[in-house]
Amino acid sequence: MGLKLKKSVNILLACLTALPLMLTPTNVSAASDANINLASEKQLIKGFGGINHPAWIGDLTAAQRETAFGNGQNQLGFSILRIYVDDNRNNWYREVATAKRAIEQGAIVFASPWNPPSDMVETFNRNGASAKRLKYDKYAAYAQHLNDFVTYMKNNGVDLYAISVQNEPDYAHDWTWWTPQEILRFMKENAGSIQGTRVMAPESFQYLKNISDPILNDPQALANMDILGAHTYGTQIKDFAYPLFKQKGAGKELWMTEVYVPNSDNNSADRWPESLEVSYHMHNAMVEGDFQAYVWWYIRRQYGPMKEDGTISKRGYNMAHFSKFVRPGYVRVDATKNPDTNTYVSAYKGDNKVVIVAINRGNSATSQRFVLQNGNASTVSSYVTDSSRNLASLAPINVSNGAFTAQLPAQSVTTFVANLSGGTGGGNVGTGTTYEAETGTTLTDAVIETLYPGYTGSGYVNFNAYTGSAIQWNNINNTITGTKNIKFRYAQESGTRNLDIYVNGTKVLSNEPFTATGSWSTWSEKTIQVPMNAGVNTLRIVTTGTEGPNIDNITVTAAS
Repeated sequence: MGLKLKKSVNILLACLTALPLMLTPTNVSAASDANINLASEKQLIKGFGGINHPAWIGDLTAAQRETAFGNGQNQLGFSILRIYVDDNRNNWYREVATAKRAIEQGAIVFASPWNPPSDMVETFNRNGASAKRLKYDKYAAYAQHLNDFVTYMKNNGVDLYAISVQNEPDYAHDWTWWTPQEILRFMKENAGSIQGTRVMAPESFQYLKNISDPILNDPQALANMDILGAHTYGTQIKDFAYPLFKQKGAGKELWMTEVYVPNSDNNSADRWPESLEVSYHMHNAMVEGDFQAYVWWYIRRQYGPMKEDGTISKRGYNMAHFSKFVRPGYVRVDATKNPDTNTYVSAYKGDNKVVIVAINRGNSATSQRFVLQNGNASTVSSYVTDSSRNLASLAPINVSNGAFTAQLPAQSVTTFVANLSGGTGGGNVGTGTTYEAETGTTLTDAVIETLYPGYTGSGYVNFNAYTGSAIQWNNINNTITGTKNIKFRYAQESGTRNLDIYVNGTKVLSNEPFTATGSWSTWSEKTIQVPMNAGVNTLRIVTTGTEGPNIDNITVTAAS
């Protein structure tokens, strides 16, 4: 949202965000099993986070950066940072310190502008009031302004994951308005000139589809958009789904990039059970909206995940039930989303783990049975936040015949984590097709090795120390056209190394980051999503720096 508007629409938003609560289904019978189908993959998760906005309310302190982006005790585990593109480039330095530290902690960073530089803006009469818009002859100059910000941040050690065209162009009382037609024109004619990062649009304040439909329906505009960003202030749960994006958005990402719920009252961050609405909102964003990212408004605020004193709030602990455990590259899997009247469940897999987040909005405790399908585990760790506890660790729960039963306290959120011992939970058993890096591939300045243990097949591929080293899989066979999950099994001792990704000769991802696994014999997984055709496809990965990770294999599955 931003700046002056925060207080002026506080009451309105409190009312709007209450609407979904009144629409909660109540026609579910007595508690049924929550079935977790580890073979039924949904969206790829990019992460969770919030904005840092030094121009508005001061930078995060060094200690607060650790609390936000670290994932240890009393830390939030945020993996996304949103920053501000100041219209005055003399202020860009303010964004660097926190962004650099976030990246060092493994987060990705994206940026949103509120206004173009003043010389690019004109006033116009909008419904009888004076308003601002980008001059029609300054579209190319504005694209260059965004390019300049990307370059400035890169030169200061921050590789932006994405840059947005405009924050809330359709709720711009205190910043710059854009009509759907103006956004469409920019996306068609100018967004393609933004280099070195992904382009996000349109960041509607209430996920209003009239401003994003034209982009999805225009092939050129859609080609220039990498991420559809949306805010969900007062958005009803029934409007979280976006069938047109499902139809047109293959290979694109879908992010929820700003919200606060259920209000921005002073010192409301610790109210209970009000704070439980944060995890409930996140549940619906993941399950009903299929969002891949969930980004709060300001990280440190008296209604935010971190209070003004730098400690985590009740709202923050609700976010942490997702952000600490559902890590970037995990995939949501199908789960019984509402097994009891007041119980809401979502599930995720990655790193050979399953993560289940269960919310009990009711006034009494309930017993819930969880059934793992196409995978198994022996014991489950669990963590609970309720009226008296914050992410408290509970006694392990034994799994019997692929199922376990847990008590969900009244008005609580519980996260369950288990290492998978079979099936499809992040291993290669029973889902998709695995293609080794050393077999059926074309290697450019890369070699097959067997030096480090733990690989599958007959070896792994090590990129030579050149820019442009490549591995190409030549025979990826799909039965249907659509978005595919590509899960890389890789090892990398330290640092972050970036790869460009090509499908059938067309670059679909630039500078995709591969973070350290800790040693060359520690193999981890990373999932990306790309569009592929029915029939035979090629996938090519190319180094952009002087090195890349060691690649063991890829596993290709359909993203449902």
